Amino acid sequence: MQYFPLFLNLKGKPVLVVGGGEVACRKVDTLVRAGAMVTIVSPQIEDYLRTLVDSQECIWIQNFYSKELLDKKFVQVWATTDNPELNHQVHRDAKQLGILVNVVDDLPYCDFITPSIINRGRIQLAISSGGASPVLVRNIREKLEASLPHNLALLADFGASKRNDIKQALPSVDTRRKFWENFFADPRSDKAETRAELEALYQDTLKSGVSEQGSITWIDFGDDVEMLPIKALRIMQEAELVLFPKQCPYAFVDLTRRDAERGEYASDSELADKLNEAKQNQLRIVVFVSPDSAQFNLLKNNDLHIKLGSQ
Repeated sequence: MQYFPLFLNLKGKPVLVVGGGEVACRKVDTLVRAGAMVTIVSPQIEDYLRTLVDSQECIWIQNFYSKELLDKKFVQVWATTDNPELNHQVHRDAKQLGILVNVVDDLPYCDFITPSIINRGRIQLAISSGGASPVLVRNIREKLEASLPHNLALLADFGASKRNDIKQALPSVDTRRKFWENFFADPRSDKAETRAELEALYQDTLKSGVSEQGSITWIDFGDDVEMLPIKALRIMQEAELVLFPKQCPYAFVDLTRRDAERGEYASDSELADKLNEAKQNQLRIVVFVSPDSAQFNLLKNNDLHIKLGSQ
């Protein structure tokens, strides 16, 4: 992983943009939307930027760039001109002051890059190829745009409004997590168009209660992670413990819930010990096994076994 993904709070923070052309327009627009205090340095600026300046959404220094304009107060510096020599000078000056800098379309001179973004109210999805293939990223974004529920913003706002209420109803963090998993897994959540519909689902889910019972799901791994069925992916995202042998490709393990406990097992006896301990704690467990494994003698009647390519 070349870049560490991070959402940065720029609200009220000063950012310097060198350049006033079309590229600067795109960057300044995004920065202003994020609430940054943007200062533009350029002899001339595009009409759109002038509109932002006139409405006092950003500041314009109508001058050529000089090193004296830089200040440690800036949390970011963007070099957006069509002059590579000037952009590189901005980069050198910013680095001397320890300021994060981005020279647009010049990857070696970027401390950070901006991903392709999908906005759904409170929900933001960021996609990046590390600058390697912008067209591929655009293609991925289009596919995600088409598959995401239309009401994501409504769902996010509703969830935020219930933070205090759900803490009173369900004091346990784990119980609250399971409640929201059940809530968002209900098909009615994706179809809801009003807050009233979500409120009804919320109350129904509370009345149904949250099961604290543990479970074990055995999932075959192979050479192709794309053969995992949708059901397996859903269960993997709900798992609290993930167990896998050394030969299991990490691509399978990497698709499980990020905060799940993960453990490698080397033998049937070691796996049995781990399972017995986890069962006592009523955990939801995923065990990755080779399709031709003999480890299914550990399988119990109520365990679920998901094979690659199954539905």
